[in-house]
Amino acid sequence: MRAISTLFSVVAISLVTSTAALASSGATNKVFVSGPLILLFLGFCALVVVIQCIPACIMLYGMIKGTVSVTTGEKIEVKN
Repeated sequence: MRAISTLFSVVAISLVTSTAALASSGATNKVFVSGPLILLFLGFCALVVVIQCIPACIMLYGMIKGTVSVTTGEKIEVKN
């Protein structure tokens, strides 16, 4: 229990004392204009991520359904 308390203390101290010095670029006056091909590429990447969420949701539903059916005493029939 003492190790968990120490871990939480270290994480809290590091979050409180951290600064944004490494994250800042220093130049805030630059304007980045993306061309249409860059925007199409980023849109395609977003579409791939969204499409991959569909099977993940279906698999999560199946796992939850399987867990609930096992806990209620229902018999599961295996298909070959």
